[in-house]
Amino acid sequence: MNVPKRVLFVCVENANRSQMAEAFARILGGDAVEAFSAGSRPSGVVNPKAISAMAELGYELAAHGSKSLADLPDEEFDLVATMGCGDSCPHVRTKQRLDWTIPDPKHMPPEEFRGIRDLIRDKVHAALADLGVAVPGGVSRAR
Repeated sequence: MNVPKRVLFVCVENANRSQMAEAFARILGGDAVEAFSAGSRPSGVVNPKAISAMAELGYELAAHGSKSLADLPDEEFDLVATMGCGDSCPHVRTKQRLDWTIPDPKHMPPEEFRGIRDLIRDKVHAALADLGVAVPGGVSRAR
């Protein structure tokens, strides 16, 4: 049996971008992925806009909680992706680091928020494929 790839998505509040990235990793990677998200200064809540945007795709993001980097297991990850918010995670051990320049959608109207959601989906899809995870087709790849 193959060992699941461990992936972590980090942003400041762990309320929008990293939460959606974790959700897409779970959706696209299934049992082949152990997905986590965390924030350097977590807000303690998941943004209702993110919950709504993911509900449109059939994913219940309300079940997630905003977490701190300190809440993570002390193990090496296969991939850590930061969301472009300047956060670095020197104490998080990883085989690969990516910094995605993704605007914070917190105050964006729904159409723009959905665009960020879709960009995150594409980046997660590409990252999982690069890790050798078999992901469903039909999603464009973006870096």
